[in-house]
Amino acid sequence: MAERQSPERLSPLEPVFHPGSHGNFEHGVDVILTETRPGSILQLAAWPGEEKKLMAAIRSVTGLALPDGAGGGVAKDGKAVFGFAPGKFTVVDEAEGLASAFAKTVTPAVGTVTDLSHGRTAIRIAGPKAEWVLAKFFAIDFALPAFPVGAGRSTTHHDVFAQIQRTGADQFDIYVFRSFARSFWKALCHASEEVGYEVQ
Repeated sequence: MAERQSPERLSPLEPVFHPGSHGNFEHGVDVILTETRPGSILQLAAWPGEEKKLMAAIRSVTGLALPDGAGGGVAKDGKAVFGFAPGKFTVVDEAEGLASAFAKTVTPAVGTVTDLSHGRTAIRIAGPKAEWVLAKFFAIDFALPAFPVGAGRSTTHHDVFAQIQRTGADQFDIYVFRSFARSFWKALCHASEEVGYEVQ
């Protein structure tokens, strides 16, 4: 896991990030919350008719092959990509500098590359009750058949825009605006108290 503080980018969660077990954890914890702190978070958008070229560029730069259709995605080896709307993709990498690699690959004729690394906070929720907790926030079917591993969704919770990718059978990565991250984190902790949660 990445170090919690760096001189370049301090986490907005620092004042409310309290490691340890919380809530009703007498019989164990059913949810684990953490901040993943990827080095790169990008949004890529293809012009109409250029989606296949953009998907090929994503595969070339990240090594991740996207399935056809919006909402499909894949996460592997510290990298993740998912479609959240037709021709629009979120690409994440543990390493910094991904925007530069895409700037050399995605031409203006194909689409756009927007670096959101300093504008988003990445929160991971995992555990047997992760779906249950998230269902308190979002009107989405979180069951595996409806939301398979790798897939992504774009939604809101009380005007807080969120992009969610399922990165494991019981694990989701959520990307929110940094300015809303602290209040969203506090709400997520509160919603997890009933089942017991651990902050790592």
